[in-house]
Amino acid sequence: QVQLVESGGGLVQAGGSLRLSCAASGRTFGNYGMGWFRQAPGKEREFVAAISWIGGSTYYTDSVKGRLTISRDNAKNTVYLQMIRLKPEDTAVYYCAATFGFSARTYAQTNSYHYWGQGTQVTVSS
Repeated sequence: QVQLVESGGGLVQAGGSLRLSCAASGRTFGNYGMGWFRQAPGKEREFVAAISWIGGSTYYTDSVKGRLTISRDNAKNTVYLQMIRLKPEDTAVYYCAATFGFSARTYAQTNSYHYWGQGTQVTVSS
């Protein structure tokens, strides 16, 4: 089992920045690929970013490229999502997720992830 706890969400004005953290406990963190997803009210959960086991590969949805950066510190069992130049359309609950089957073909699929955090709210005002 892996337990994931997100933090760092909040209210920010458009153009502002936030850094989300996801702390993992349980099995060896470094064995898992990690992803960030988000879900806005009335919408389906969508892929945001993913990172491979040792951080050598990162992936982003097009709408966040150049603004959001995923990283991980395996010594701290933590994955981060640095967000800059935030937009109102970034408003959502952000979830981190872990998978022991990380693949370049499936990293964006919610059903590829085995463990999920409880989410943290990000609200961007215009």
